Amino acid sequence: MINFKEIELNDKIWMEPLLSTADMSGCHQNFTNIFAWSKTYYYRVAQVNDYLVVKGILDNIPYYFYPAGSGDIMTVFELMQADAVACGHDFVLAGVSPENMAELKRMFPEHFEYKEMRESFDYVYLLDKLVTLAGNKLHSKRNYINRFNKENQNWSFEKISLENLAECWEMNLQWCQINSNHEDEIAKESCAVRRCFQHFTALGLEGGLIRAEGKVIAFTMGELLNSDTYVIHIEKAFAEIVGAYQMINREFAAFIQKNYPQQIYVNREEDMGLEGLRKAKLSYHPDKMEVKYLATYFEG
Repeated sequence: MINFKEIELNDKIWMEPLLSTADMSGCHQNFTNIFAWSKTYYYRVAQVNDYLVVKGILDNIPYYFYPAGSGDIMTVFELMQADAVACGHDFVLAGVSPENMAELKRMFPEHFEYKEMRESFDYVYLLDKLVTLAGNKLHSKRNYINRFNKENQNWSFEKISLENLAECWEMNLQWCQINSNHEDEIAKESCAVRRCFQHFTALGLEGGLIRAEGKVIAFTMGELLNSDTYVIHIEKAFAEIVGAYQMINREFAAFIQKNYPQQIYVNREEDMGLEGLRKAKLSYHPDKMEVKYLATYFEG
């Protein structure tokens, strides 16, 4: 069996270099997401040779992430398979990318069954488009921005710091009260969001906020995901303020472009199967979807 452990903040020291080496595009292959959601999905971690192996539970089914690192991956898979057998459950991999799938088919021909995880697909956008909002497809976003400017004369964008972090947390609590009709989803997300706030600096997160008349009405948080992509972990705005979501989205995209000019894409994570969130993310016309599969091993 693999000696898994609960994830702690100081695991970032050894986990991040392995994730960076793997340079994968799925938002789940990120230390902040693994740490922040570890209580929800019961994540455990282990270093196996030069690879990070993550184990979790989804809908009562134990599963593993595709290993992140470099070197002899076949040996790592053999140990993962042995762990599944020893624990008495199927060998299941979640969040498998098409590139991962190709590698699995080469190593284990005809031994995995693949099923799309549509609720876990990441929405990936060209950074430049989020900044300029150019083209007919994003015309409505420009209209929202124009209306926001018209109806909010005294607004400003500022970077999140330790000085204004508490104001963002207060705004987040108000947002949760307003959106309490989605109690289950908010309860799951609140734990992850709280951990991001509690360990904002240690996690290496960045963020931006919008003020209107001195009050925080929107905020967002993210970080570098891989060599060409920035990931947005959290984005909240008061929906009754027309254009607030579109403005925080655009302003933070401009912040990313200014500070990380080498980044091409923004990964805005998945929609969790929520119809409203899916509609909102599709309305920005993603450049591509980060497709993910559930891969279940079978003897054949």
